[in-house]
Amino acid sequence: MKYELSSEGSCPLVLISLGMGEQVSIERGSMVFHNGKVNLEGHMNQNGSGMLGGIIKAAARSVVSGESFFVTTATGTANDGLLAISSGSIGNIKALEVGKSTWRLNDGAFLACDSSVTYSMKSQSAGRAIFGGTGGLFVMETAGTGTLLVNGFGEIVELELDGNDTLVVDNLHVVAWENTLSYNIKMASGIFGFKTGEGVVNEFSGRGKLLVQSKNIKEFASTLAPYLMKK
Repeated sequence: MKYELSSEGSCPLVLISLGMGEQVSIERGSMVFHNGKVNLEGHMNQNGSGMLGGIIKAAARSVVSGESFFVTTATGTANDGLLAISSGSIGNIKALEVGKSTWRLNDGAFLACDSSVTYSMKSQSAGRAIFGGTGGLFVMETAGTGTLLVNGFGEIVELELDGNDTLVVDNLHVVAWENTLSYNIKMASGIFGFKTGEGVVNEFSGRGKLLVQSKNIKEFASTLAPYLMKK
């Protein structure tokens, strides 16, 4: 994927260059503008499955991963196609190189990817699914080779574990992680985290990279709640 960010701050545009016939998949509703040399086509987020299986997979992705039921394919119709997209979150955008690593994504992290990148839903243990927040019963796992863009709420920070220590991260701040990492989901402290005000956390171990976001939408919404009109 040939792209550049309009800025290094929060809320950047992603400017994607497309040659004749080149394709990228983007999250539904993320298009801001194009130069008239790009064709946009919406289809079910079925990842190559047949009609019935595709409907089931698209619905499953929408329910368990925070993705849209539909995904948009952008195709260049000339050698100088230009497409601008933006994330729904107020925050950074980060590129992941798929193929060098296999990544797992948290809810709603997907923004765009090369047509050579695919992903599937991997089941979690019942214990992990009970706590939810990282896909519930399933998480997204990448396959193929190419670039995948993820978005975060606030700043995205990349951390690396060397296998010697564990890292405990609030569940709502996890964006993505390499599948070489093991993780367990548990309460931060006490019964449902009442003692510290923290809720569910992910405890990562092993070797690999982990992306976290500096903000989470739940805390942001609770901050705004007192100022919103109520019936």
